[in-house]
Amino acid sequence: MSRPLTDADRRRQISVRGLAGPENVGELKKNFNRHLHFTLVKDRNVATSRDYYMALAHTVRDHLVGRWLRTQQYYYEKDPKRIYYLSLEFYMGRTLTNTMVNLGLQSGCDEALYQLGLDMEELQEIEEDAGLGNGGLGRLAACFLDSMATLGLAAYGYGIRYEFGIFNQRIAGGWQVEEADDWLRYGNPWEKARPEYTIPVRFYGRVEHGPEGARWVDTQVVLALPYDTPVPGYRNNTVNTLRLWSARAPNDFNLKDFNVGGYVQAVLDRNLAENISRVLYPNDNFFEGKELRLKQEYFVVAATLHDIVRRFKSAKFGSRDPVRKSFESFPDKVAIQLNDTHPSLAIPELMRILLDEEHLGWDQAWDITVRTCAYTNHTVLPEALERWPVHLLESLLPRHLQLIYEINQRFLDRVYAQFPGDLERLRRMSLVEEGAVKRINMAHLCIVGAHAVNGVAEIHSQILKDSVFKDFYELEPHKFQNKTNGITPRRWLVMCNPGLAEVIAQRIGEDFVSDLDQLQRLRDFVDDESFIRDVANVKQENKVKFAAYLEKMSGVRVNPASLFDVQVKRIHEYKRQLLNCLHIITLYNRIKKDPGKPFVPRTIMIGGKAAPGYHMAKMIIRLVTAIGDVVNNDPAVGDRLRVLFLENYRVSLAEKVIPAADLSEQISTAGTEASGTGNMKFMLNGALTIGTMDGANVEMAEEAGEQNLFIFGMRVPDVEALDRKGYRAQEFYDRLPELRQAVDQLSSGFFSPRQPDLFRDIVNMLMNHDRFKVFADYEAYVKCQEKVSALYKNQREWTRTVIRNVAAAGKFSSDRTIAQYAREIWGCEPSRQRIPAPDDPRE
Repeated sequence: MSRPLTDADRRRQISVRGLAGPENVGELKKNFNRHLHFTLVKDRNVATSRDYYMALAHTVRDHLVGRWLRTQQYYYEKDPKRIYYLSLEFYMGRTLTNTMVNLGLQSGCDEALYQLGLDMEELQEIEEDAGLGNGGLGRLAACFLDSMATLGLAAYGYGIRYEFGIFNQRIAGGWQVEEADDWLRYGNPWEKARPEYTIPVRFYGRVEHGPEGARWVDTQVVLALPYDTPVPGYRNNTVNTLRLWSARAPNDFNLKDFNVGGYVQAVLDRNLAENISRVLYPNDNFFEGKELRLKQEYFVVAATLHDIVRRFKSAKFGSRDPVRKSFESFPDKVAIQLNDTHPSLAIPELMRILLDEEHLGWDQAWDITVRTCAYTNHTVLPEALERWPVHLLESLLPRHLQLIYEINQRFLDRVYAQFPGDLERLRRMSLVEEGAVKRINMAHLCIVGAHAVNGVAEIHSQILKDSVFKDFYELEPHKFQNKTNGITPRRWLVMCNPGLAEVIAQRIGEDFVSDLDQLQRLRDFVDDESFIRDVANVKQENKVKFAAYLEKMSGVRVNPASLFDVQVKRIHEYKRQLLNCLHIITLYNRIKKDPGKPFVPRTIMIGGKAAPGYHMAKMIIRLVTAIGDVVNNDPAVGDRLRVLFLENYRVSLAEKVIPAADLSEQISTAGTEASGTGNMKFMLNGALTIGTMDGANVEMAEEAGEQNLFIFGMRVPDVEALDRKGYRAQEFYDRLPELRQAVDQLSSGFFSPRQPDLFRDIVNMLMNHDRFKVFADYEAYVKCQEKVSALYKNQREWTRTVIRNVAAAGKFSSDRTIAQYAREIWGCEPSRQRIPAPDDPRE
């Protein structure tokens, strides 16, 4: 087989990547050498690969700066409505290649490095992922930033600059081991500290009520220091800002308390304040009510709202005063989007500012707050909902607790007026939950304090209205909307899969990159033999390349001709990696039972991190590695079946594995996965989906036609019916011999001969308290997997099905999602107009 083109070779022939003019290349080389010399203080004799990466990053960053300054200047002059996307997570991944794509610099940089005798791919691999997120929620925020910039919205991401992002995962002896992610160790060339905008954030203290209203006094102060990262749109000269706050102790920290002689200790104690931005909590879809986490949530909210109000007041356009005095127009100039309930304290904090600092009346302050804020819900799992103990809020944020009580009282008065005498409804809808510990339900606070509430896929938004927030929907149906998630086609197609982007561009031109609906035009090529061949060849090249990467990184050899069956996502019971495991065991048992039978070879890859405190998730990883140890070392199996656990799954690994996948596993119990976005990435990159009718899978099947996905298993009504009847795992165990064999092998220690009872917790859970009903979908899943293998044998039909899927993926661009947020929630119009480049004369 001929060696596949490297991404660098391919870019040189790709239109989608910008042109490498000689003057451009010469300029890039000159700037690269200048940075190596003046920024890094190295010459070619002593420079390391990391120095070369840094020099390249600074060279590319130089092209952002003029556009960044001009974009912010443009916003200041035009004074558009500003969009503030508040999130405790931004899972950005690497920045270099994405910036080159969006600025059209890729071919030029490739050529410049080639002439300098350097390898672009080697340098790209040096960049650390910015892992400031756990999974879907944080990566969605990153895709949204890309789309907001591409659609010319005056948008700002606001979050925390965690010193340590999501842990690095190592597998040792089959178990997950966590290591700290010291991503800033070598510096971050993409950020710019802005100490001049440092903001004080207050905690603890007490509230005094006087004639001027409430005063929050005797507080402890922590400083929020902003770091700005540029967010370039796709070739429109717009560069927006992601502002991340870092915690600093004030210089008089602990020195006011006349602790004579305790000076050194007081300086050492500065760490206590600065711990606020030290580390990302590693939980996905799980609430851990720790005080430090509450501090993080208030820290980002308080610093951000201070910034928002400052920017609102100083906007010059259409304002007579040097400073805006009236807050009347605030909701017309400011939109705040809350990414889940994590930044929900924005609601009482904005009220505190308007009441206590700007001295507005309650009704006006509340009207402004509601019209400004909107809330996105990301999960229906009860263990994920934030319910903060009152005693924590009372101590940490006494004024905010008072405001929450007042909001609740006024809200319940309204409910009682609408539903007189319905005390049970009042109890259900209250922001305050009575119980052993009194708690504040943050989702209720968000619904009451926002003008729009959205789910992230049609089925999810419907479930919110039908069950989770039914009472609130009955009271204020106008608030509830759907905004189906999307992914940015810049990172998730052009950047990670240049081969596929190019064969698409050869057929339909390049405009699909910023208008993904154009992929529909590929339906005209579903019978075009040359296109079918090109798509199949790109997939095969991607598989060969990923196989080479696997061998280099972990020494594992896989057969690139086998079906690459991939499930990568956070490890969680509801995502049902265990269903996948049972299928693997079943395949293995079938090969052992009838070794002569023809068998479609598979390489099954499972990857993802488990929250460090989530025992069952860690056991699931141990099970995958144990199954791999047996299957991969059984000579009777040969290369017909390989089982791999992909270590340290993260954005930069997703960019490699997704383009190489044939089959995408999206097998959560119907009604549990709010949307999913990995499902969309696989679809766009030419994998077929095996999945349940859950989350966005439902809409993917609607767009592509259900016959072009492998849909199996219970739908939401079936799950509800089974709940009413009572799910009995034993019935399935008794009825299905292959399932019984697999479960018995787990129980007997077949996969853990040295520790026969290693997996007893898993078996016990599956048999006795499985909330996610793995056995109920086992039979349908295994049958569906047989259809997968049958179609894979017919490569032409498989590839035609792939083409139908790619052609239907347009809806799942985050550009579409953001355009809907803009029009239907934020009240502004997206635009693909380019603003003048830095070197263009201004109007």
